[in-house]
This record gives sequence, structure tokens and C-alpha cells, in this order.
Amino acid sequence: MRCSRLLLQRSNALALYRRSVNTWSAVGAAFNVQHQRLEPLQKNVGLFGVPELSGPAGFQMAQHQALREAEFLVHKACTHPPGAVTVETFDQLSDSLCRVADLADFIKVAHPDAAFREAAERTCVEIGTLVEILNTNVDLCQSLKNLLGNEAVLATLDSDTRRVAELFMFDFEISGIHLDESKRSKAVALNVKLLDLYHEFLSGSQLPNAIDKQVLPEHIRHCFSIDGNRVQIGGLHADSPNELVREAAYKIFLYPNTSLLLCLDELLACRHELATLVGYESFAHRALKGTMAKTPENVMKFLRLLTEKLSDRTSRDFKMMKEMKKKAHTTNPEVMPWDHAYLSSAIRTEMFNIDPSVYSPYFSLGACMEGLNRLFMQLLGVYFQAEQPKMGELWSEDVRKLAVVHETEGLLGYIYCDFFRRPDKPHQDCHFTIRGGRLREDGVYQLPVVVLMLSLPPPSGRTPSLLTPSMVENLFHEIGHAMHSMLGRTHYQHVTGTRCSTDFAEVPSILMEYFASDYRVLSQFAQHYQTGEIFYAALDQVYHGKPQYRSTTDILREVQEKFYGLPYVHDTAWQLRFSHLVGYGAKYYSYLMSRAIASMVWRQCFLQDPFSRVMGERYRREMLAHGGSKEPVLMVQGMLQKTPTIEDFVDALVLDLNANVKSPAL
Repeated sequence: MRCSRLLLQRSNALALYRRSVNTWSAVGAAFNVQHQRLEPLQKNVGLFGVPELSGPAGFQMAQHQALREAEFLVHKACTHPPGAVTVETFDQLSDSLCRVADLADFIKVAHPDAAFREAAERTCVEIGTLVEILNTNVDLCQSLKNLLGNEAVLATLDSDTRRVAELFMFDFEISGIHLDESKRSKAVALNVKLLDLYHEFLSGSQLPNAIDKQVLPEHIRHCFSIDGNRVQIGGLHADSPNELVREAAYKIFLYPNTSLLLCLDELLACRHELATLVGYESFAHRALKGTMAKTPENVMKFLRLLTEKLSDRTSRDFKMMKEMKKKAHTTNPEVMPWDHAYLSSAIRTEMFNIDPSVYSPYFSLGACMEGLNRLFMQLLGVYFQAEQPKMGELWSEDVRKLAVVHETEGLLGYIYCDFFRRPDKPHQDCHFTIRGGRLREDGVYQLPVVVLMLSLPPPSGRTPSLLTPSMVENLFHEIGHAMHSMLGRTHYQHVTGTRCSTDFAEVPSILMEYFASDYRVLSQFAQHYQTGEIFYAALDQVYHGKPQYRSTTDILREVQEKFYGLPYVHDTAWQLRFSHLVGYGAKYYSYLMSRAIASMVWRQCFLQDPFSRVMGERYRREMLAHGGSKEPVLMVQGMLQKTPTIEDFVDALVLDLNANVKSPAL
């Protein structure tokens, strides 16, 4: 990217920022000004407009209603003659449970009221247990077998209906439906046990570590949270310019927690036992069936090829980091794990001669949302509309509600934007499906509802929320997930939006990062997938492969030395903070593979004209519209007009990195 273009963009962004509040559009104003409080006398409509959820006790009511619906739909599926109605009934069953479980899954981590969080957690466990039981229900499975085994009936079904029927059968198969009754019961018990272990591991991975404040040098104690005589360290402080602060945070935050190590051991052992019980060589083999990668062997081939092709670049980058560290006259000249993020940022600042305090005022959240609004209007004929929520609809008053509208198709769905930091809110950027889209029995389309959760600085007085380039990139990424959910118009909610293969689900979100490339150029040195992402993906594969019969820390040490290039630090257990092991077990490579596909789509389809309506419509038609109702490789083929290989994916990542690193010199 040329410097003149970058300066022009800064100028344009500054112009947006300097506008008075009165000239913001409704979308920009919704995010750049303080929100108006709702009148307390309004009727409480319940969270997301669900009447039962006006209080914590409502979760039990919603849960009981979902269980009654499930009982009715299971009976219907088991007694109705095979046909399209069989698949529709299965999807209704899935929808009735997901509408409660998905909402509860979000509330249990995001609601500021502990009573709501606890009630939601109980509901997640109850619904999750029922799902595992249903996945081993022989009669329910037989009704699907009767359909899939009847060629005459199958011939009457459209391709989407057949695909969804096969996906439901796949769920039965990986849950052990083919086993005898005692083994099926064991599979259910293992799955239920895993639900508890997931909760324990995720909760533990977010907790701070505490240490007596006397252990730390006095001049750095103020950098951390002090509680009496204890210092609480809840993160890595990776951006601190003080090397001692970074080192202390790294060693204390990652200090091994014995009970959590045992939890992770048990979690991995349960996953392996479950996988072998239902007929797979390892949990990784089970998890990767149905993905684009197909097998753990293909994933490791992809990671090894990428590591080899990036080895020279990685060496050069680490050399640059070492030289940068020498300039700081530190006591330890070697690059340590706690230095990586800080030195990378320092090198970017030096290369571009730009300080965050200079550019962040130009990127107000409102300006970014208006920019996204214009982009989607030109690309897809879609725009945002700020809506006033009703009393009780939100879990926090700083949440914004957007309607997503198509210029000819009308209302597509709703996005709840939980963007701002607040106490006890998880510091993570996430997309949550609250309700999936589907064609209801009455012919009306059930509109999708999603939540985007970020950790942005809130607006204060007349000062809007100001974003760094990395925050802008994260915003675009999560919006990509949301638009995948909004623009998918699948018949069945089981395959709506992001309910697709994990290594495809990240493609729309990462592609949006390329649309944010006007800002991304500021953060291209030492791109994360050079070393960190490959290391994380490789560790994830080894953990979920065949049992190693050694500690998870010993495995981490070996994988880190092989794939990361930075030394393991004694008495640390980074894996206990790797919360993706739960949601992305054996699938963390998906970020890399999705980035490769997104890079190919960007270069081939949008690089010349990122506002092309023709390409935008093709993108929706070939990739966004299908959710999981079409094989991901077929969607990629349709968009790229070719079938990419693992070597193509690796080459795309290397080309992308090289092009972006060279851009400052252009």
C-alpha cells in the first residue's frame, strides 16, 4: 500500500471524526454517543424479546417448554412415514432446543447478573444432556435410516434436504448409534462428563493468578491490580514497554494450576475414549470428518509445509526483533516469549513512523460502522438500521441493536452489538448465534438473531469510542460472521449461517479483514500465522491425536521448540489459557486454512474493485447463502472456479505475507 493512499485515508477518517454529533447518521450516532436510558415503566419483554426471560427463573420455564416440544417432535419423527417431513421434523426439533441452548450459552458468559448466568448455565447442561441422549436414540435414528434407505423417497428430495438428512445421520454415527445399549449409555455418560469438564476448564482458564505483592519489585506493582497484600494478574500485559512487567505477567499468569492440569488431562482422555468407543482412531480423526481438511494427516501436512516455506521469513523477523531489543538496552538480549507482541508492535511503529496516539482518534467506532454500512450497501445492497430496544430486551444498557435490511428483500435479521468493556465481561471477541434462520411450517422465514461481543473502550461524554487498527480489524472480522448469518437463506436452521464446517466458517470473517486492509497495513509485520498460529494448531493436533502418555506441558515444550522458535519458560503452562481447546478441539488449524481461502478470494475477486456488486452478489450466491447445506469445498470451487490443493493454501498464505511485508517500501 502506498503511503500517499494511507495518508489520504487518515485524512478522510479524521474528517469523519471531526463531524459534530448532529451530523452522524443514525448508525454512526448509535455507536458514537451515549445511549438514552429506557423508561423504567415500560413493560419488560424479556431478553431478546423472549417473554419468559424477564428474570432468571424464566430459563427453567423456557427449558421445560423446549423439552415438551422435543418430546412431541421425537414422537412425530418416529411415527410419520419417511419423506421431506422427516427432515423438517428433525430440524424443528433441533431449532426448538437450539433457540433455548444457544441463547443460554451466550447469557451464561455475558450477563452482568450472576443469577442470570447461573440459571443459563444450568439450562445449557440440561439441554446439552438431552441432545446427547437424543443422538443415541435408536428409534429416532431408525426413522432417518428409513428415509435414507428408501431410494424412491430420496429421489423426491431436493439436494439441501438430502444434505441435511445426511448431516443428522452423521451426528448419530459419531455419537455411537451403532453400538450396543451398554456402550451407547457409556458414550452418553462420556459426553455429559465432557460438558462438565468444558465448563471447569473454560472457567479456570479465565481466572487471574494471585501472588504476594512483596514478591514483585515495588516499582512495577502499580501496573497490576492489588487486592490487600496480593497482586492479581489476569493477563500477559504483552504490550507493556516495561520488560520486567511483561516477564512477571507471563511467568505468574501462566504458572501451572495443578487442578486445571488434571482437568485438561481428563478432558483429553475423555475425548480420546469417546472417539475410540465410537470407532475412530483418535478424537482428531472424529472431529475432522466432514471438514475440508478431512484428516489429521492432511492438517499436519499443511502445517509442516507452511512452516518450511516460512522458515527464512521467520528467521529474518526474529533477527529484527533481537536487533530491536538491543536498542532498548535490556538486561537480557535474547528474544523471549513475553517480548514477541511488544517487539512486533515496536517494529511496526518504526517501519511506518506512526504512533497509535496519532492514528486512533481517526477511527471512531461510529465512523467504522458507517463505513461498513456503505461497503455492504455497494457490495450486497444491504444496510444497517439502528433500532430502539424495548425494556428488558438487553442484558446491558450499552448494547446496541441493529436491523439488517436488504434493498429489495427487506428485513434479513438482527445483530445485537455488545461492543464495550465492562466489569466481569469476558475479554474476547466472539460471534454468538441466538436464533438460526429457517423456513417455518407456516411459510414465514424465521429471521436470524446474533450477538457480536467485542472489548472496545466505551464512549465518554462527547468523546466517541476510539479504535486502533487492530480493533478495526477485529470489528470487521466479527461483522463478517454476522453477515454470514444474515445473508444465508437456508431452508433448515441446522445448517444456517455459520453452522458449517469449522474450516470454512472463518472464511467470511477473515475475508472482511481484507476489506479493512486500509488499516491492516499497520499490523502486517510478523503476521500472527507465521509462528504463533502454526504452533497453536500443531499443539491442538498433537493433544487430540493418539495418547502420548506424558504431560501436556512436556508436549507443549516439544511442539513449541519445533514450531514456534521461542524457548519454553520453566514453570509455565500456556495450554491452561488455551480456551480454544474446548470449542475448536482438533480444529484450530481452521483459522489458517480459512485465511488461505479468504486470501485467494480477495485477490481473485475483490482486489481490483472491493465495491464490485457483481462479485458481491457472486460471493453471496456461491459462499454465504448456503450455510452448511453445501459441501464447503464446492462453495470454494464455485467462488474461485477451481479446486485448491493444500499446496495452494500454503502458497496463498506465503504470498499474502510477502506482499504485505513489502508494502511499506512501495
